[in-house]
Amino acid sequence: MIPLTGTDRVIDKNQITVNYHWQDAEPPPSYGWNAPKILEICKELGARRVLDLGCGNGALARALARAGFQVTACDVDRRGIELASRDASGVRFLQLGAYDDPSELKESDFDVLVCAEVIEHLYIPRQVPRFARAVLKPGGHLVVSTPYHGYLKNLAISIVNKWDDHHTSLEEGGHIKFFSPKTFAQLLQEERFELERFQFVGRFQFFWNGMIVVAHQAAKGFDSAARVSAAQAGIRPS
Repeated sequence: MIPLTGTDRVIDKNQITVNYHWQDAEPPPSYGWNAPKILEICKELGARRVLDLGCGNGALARALARAGFQVTACDVDRRGIELASRDASGVRFLQLGAYDDPSELKESDFDVLVCAEVIEHLYIPRQVPRFARAVLKPGGHLVVSTPYHGYLKNLAISIVNKWDDHHTSLEEGGHIKFFSPKTFAQLLQEERFELERFQFVGRFQFFWNGMIVVAHQAAKGFDSAARVSAAQAGIRPS
């Protein structure tokens, strides 16, 4: 394994995972517990324009479009975008990831940025809210889903000795960040987003599959200069 190069603030994009092994356009398992709630949240927020950051094979983006939203969707995985683009869904799909320069979208002022089951795969997870600041309209919303971790669930995984399976250590592009509500809330606060609520999904109380966070850009200190470039995000162009 070749080690990552660069400073502690820079990752060479040639050395990050860009293949998540999509085989078809079928929804992943997490779609079942995430998609209905994310659609509900976007409707509650009165969203019109939605960006799906890390759209994978496009299953959620297509569902958002079917629900009447104007959707742009992007992912770093070329195969995922190829599969997503085969469906005439009205979604604009393009190959672009959270580490890329948001200006490459050629769009901005989205009402909502959705990022489903992506942030746990990233070396720099705070790049998701940073990307969002660059493309959301002032006061726009960030809706992010990620696997839930908490004391009872963590204890149960330990008791049944399933951490090896849970960490997917041998899977290329697997999970490398494991958030609790506390750490997720801290990340958003540090990146100038105000937490509105957590929505827990899948299974039963305290053993949930995942959590969905809804946050909006903090009005205090917001200005267009806060929109970050790839260089400011600490990403070396490929």
